Amino acid sequence: MPAPVPAFPSPPPSPLVDDPSERTVSGPGHRLRITLLMAGSCLPILGAVLIAPVLPRMQDHFADVPGVDALVPMALTIPALSLALLAPFAGVVVDRLGRERLLVVATVLYAILGTAPLWLDSLAAIVASRALVGVVEAAIMTCCTTLIGDYYSGRQRDRYLALQTMCASISATAFFVLGGVAGSAGWRTPFWAYAASLLLAPALAACLRRPRPADRAAVPSPTTPSEPARPFPWRPLAGTCALTVLGAVLFYTVQVEMAFLLDDMGVTDPGVIGLAIAASSAATVIGAGVFAKAGRSPASWLPTVFALCALGFAVIWLAPGPVVLTLGAVINCFGGGIMLPSLLTLAMSKLAYADRGRGTGLWTGSFFIGQFVCPLVVLALTAAVGSLAAAMGVLALAGSIGAVGLGFSARRHRPATVPEPIEQLAR
Repeated sequence: MPAPVPAFPSPPPSPLVDDPSERTVSGPGHRLRITLLMAGSCLPILGAVLIAPVLPRMQDHFADVPGVDALVPMALTIPALSLALLAPFAGVVVDRLGRERLLVVATVLYAILGTAPLWLDSLAAIVASRALVGVVEAAIMTCCTTLIGDYYSGRQRDRYLALQTMCASISATAFFVLGGVAGSAGWRTPFWAYAASLLLAPALAACLRRPRPADRAAVPSPTTPSEPARPFPWRPLAGTCALTVLGAVLFYTVQVEMAFLLDDMGVTDPGVIGLAIAASSAATVIGAGVFAKAGRSPASWLPTVFALCALGFAVIWLAPGPVVLTLGAVINCFGGGIMLPSLLTLAMSKLAYADRGRGTGLWTGSFFIGQFVCPLVVLALTAAVGSLAAAMGVLALAGSIGAVGLGFSARRHRPATVPEPIEQLAR
């Protein structure tokens, strides 16, 4: 693991970065806007899990196609790869073209490309359409997260970034169930769910307005002397993005490998496996809620949550049975639920309005790269140490090293003065 980057703690206040104590937004318009942004944030989750239950039927349908064993699973995973690779570029487009317009266009394209397998008969064409779904998912996720950073600041922003994590976790479970139910009518049926984004696009176009962030006040007007261009904060953001890749691997390992870990213990009942996975998903939601309510800075959370993830892996590694293994998964996912909004909020704290799209895109790309490489990392570790359970022990060690390193980094950069308490946000 790379050494902790000194930029992990929040930087000193800058006139170009939102003051955490500024601006509390409320009112009916605000509630509708945040609801739409949360709904938009769930669309990439839809693409990640919706067709998972119908993959066996899809594989049977294309049984005569060469390479079907690789192409059908790729139909599920390739959107995440596209999102990971293209989110940074989407961030550049977001900063240049505007968040609201791109979000509406991407939402419409999401419906068109997402439903393409309903009428495509070529498996290669379906996989290509899924890759394009990942492209528009990159734009949607980057726009939604950037707009949350634009519209809100301070503790209110932290709350809504945590809410975004909660909504993603809840929607993943709901979409998995929806895909299974719809799949009973045929492997193509779940793809109709993508058309729902056509209902969201007009609402986004009507309700989202160009944000007026406070940090724009620091930008000189044409009548004032111009100042040197402010460089993009590559160095501090690079540290956070590197940590995000590791965090995503630690978070997604349990979700990806849970069924296999239980199977190794002799648990094959899908109902029991589903219950264990649901318990760990619920822990993620609870962790995000704790982050939103606790009021701690994201940098101060990171040593704790990496330690929690490491503890969860250690319990899974040493678990004598499925109950203890599930307890370890709950501990790990609880830490992950706090970790994800902490890392995202930390990245946001380094970005002014003009850079927010690009910075959010870089963070989103880092997160999904971690998600994509997670199974590959576990596969390599399993081959090296001999068993999947032992691989969890290696990840426990990695999480522990991360927790210790972040703890020392936080001590070295702890501010000399205690910040003033932030007022309770208006509901």
